[in-house]
Amino acid sequence: MSSAKGLGGKGAGGKDLRGEVPGGQGFGGEVPGGKGFGGEVPGGKDFRGEVPRGKGFGGEVPGGKDLRGEVPGGQGFGGEVPGGKDLRGEVPGGQGFGGEVPRSRGRGGKAGVRGDLATDITASLVVFLVALPLCIGVAVASGVPAELGIISGVIGGLVVGAVRGSTLQVSGPAAGLAALVAETVAEVGVAMLGVIVLFAGILQIILGLVRLGRMFQAISVAVVQGMLAGIGVPLMFSQAYPMADAKAPGTALENMAGIPGLLAGVLTNPQAMIATLLGAVTIVLSFVWKKVPGPAGKIPAALVAVGIGMVVAALPGVDVKTLQVGNLLNSVQVPGASQFAALADGTIITAILTFTVIASAESLFTAAAVDRMHSGPRTRYNTELIAQGAGNTVAGILGALPITAVVARSSANVQAGAKTRLSRTLHGLWLLLFALLLPQVLALIPISVLAGVLVHSGWKLFGPAEFPKMWRQDRGEFAVMTLTMLVIVATALLEGVLFGLAAGIVLAALRMSQTVIRRHEEQDTAKVVMAGNATFLRLPKVIDALEAAAASGKPRIRLDLTGVTHLDHACRQQVEEFTAQQRGLGLRVELLMPGEAKPAGATPPAFEGPATAPLPRRPVTTAEEAAAEPPPWPTADAEWFYLDTRPLPEEHARSPLVG
Repeated sequence: MSSAKGLGGKGAGGKDLRGEVPGGQGFGGEVPGGKGFGGEVPGGKDFRGEVPRGKGFGGEVPGGKDLRGEVPGGQGFGGEVPGGKDLRGEVPGGQGFGGEVPRSRGRGGKAGVRGDLATDITASLVVFLVALPLCIGVAVASGVPAELGIISGVIGGLVVGAVRGSTLQVSGPAAGLAALVAETVAEVGVAMLGVIVLFAGILQIILGLVRLGRMFQAISVAVVQGMLAGIGVPLMFSQAYPMADAKAPGTALENMAGIPGLLAGVLTNPQAMIATLLGAVTIVLSFVWKKVPGPAGKIPAALVAVGIGMVVAALPGVDVKTLQVGNLLNSVQVPGASQFAALADGTIITAILTFTVIASAESLFTAAAVDRMHSGPRTRYNTELIAQGAGNTVAGILGALPITAVVARSSANVQAGAKTRLSRTLHGLWLLLFALLLPQVLALIPISVLAGVLVHSGWKLFGPAEFPKMWRQDRGEFAVMTLTMLVIVATALLEGVLFGLAAGIVLAALRMSQTVIRRHEEQDTAKVVMAGNATFLRLPKVIDALEAAAASGKPRIRLDLTGVTHLDHACRQQVEEFTAQQRGLGLRVELLMPGEAKPAGATPPAFEGPATAPLPRRPVTTAEEAAAEPPPWPTADAEWFYLDTRPLPEEHARSPLVG
């Protein structure tokens, strides 16, 4: 057959799926001298190219090649075609997969790959610039050497970033865990931090393997926002002290109470005032720098603040505290036997559970937020939880800070135009190279600037605008959110989160347990009708209604619970005990339980006929038969009526309408 069409469009003499087929037909059609898809084609053509006296789908062909090789006058599935290329290459005046492509590139061509690669490299540098001051600042706020923060940032990029969980989410040491880490280090020491982080990572891996990653999405939003606010408030107050080159007193409440004394000390110390001004400038820049027009506005505000701080700290007469940086490799603290022996301590176990819950929740909540920022691949929650666990396991072995996903770095990655995991992986490489090659630069950074960066992070975690918003939307959830924050500030993170979860569950239970109870009297009968969800939370209301019916003095009581969708054990037991008690007193009590069509105790009539009798089948009739004689079966336009089989009360049984 001469001049035919292939799957992809018309060609010279006919084209197949990918190449030129002079005098033949494309996808599996008839070919003079032989057939297409997989057989011997003497003098004919196979599935993809010219095959004079050769084989089909997978073998070598004299004078030409098969599915993947050269074909005289054209190439097969992935090769060059004179006058054009295939699905993935350049098509000058040729045809691609489904139509004509004049001198353009197909989907996923080399230009697209190169463009994505360049964009990802650029995005990784932006994320690196954002992550560098945050890694150092979080380490300082956590009470550990700055090098450990950089090590955790490197692990967040090279280990977590390489796993196929979330495409654009970036991980590293997070400000949200700084207060918890500082409290833990103060209580058990830096040496035990590695063991805690290690076993928290192992637990995360286990949770991901048993596919409990999405379990964290079932937590109330009010609890999450309360948790973040409860982390942000202590973080702001604790960093107010290093921002003035002072030492924080201790707990969150102590830090809040010491603010007046801190301000008095700043006013009497010129160097402390300079440090405080540097921190204040950092906070202001963090809020307003993104509004700067032009390319300068794309530079991370924290990096600008660090640059200004380094210049001011180098001026003569300025004596502010700067970062103390040692050797990156010497800062690694691998846990030893004595640290593992302390696992029997209840304090260590509590810390492991706290780190696991908070780090997992923060990472997966961040993943949900980052997914809303872009239209690319969605996060695989269980895989991402395993990736976070792998990162924390490595961080624990090296004695570094715990790792979570971080919103600031992730949003910077998305806004920089990142497309693949390469950007978040490379940012870890840039952190490593910077720490190894330029550690002396870090020693020029004022600590007050890093504290200002973290005060801004604490404010964003606090999210004051969320409170009036929640008040307008749901005042019950507002109460849960506020209580969660207050308990965290007053006690500790784990206790506050557990309290918030309990408060959220109680609120949900109260709202789900909506029971409607109507009580009225008709002649000699006291009636109680219940509907909705009857749970133990509504038991006092149920008892009041039952006791009022008993006190009415009527000889008959009718309890109608057929409208109840859920009757828990406590309410059921109360109703049954009340029924038995009143019957024992000689009253006639009629009880209709949920799902029953008759009073309790009545038995339905026996089914007549064999138990295994087949159900009748609807006969198939033609349109003419249906028009000539109406079938005895209900049709689509039939009218349905429902018969209530429940017995009527005696006062209605004598009605003339009932015969």
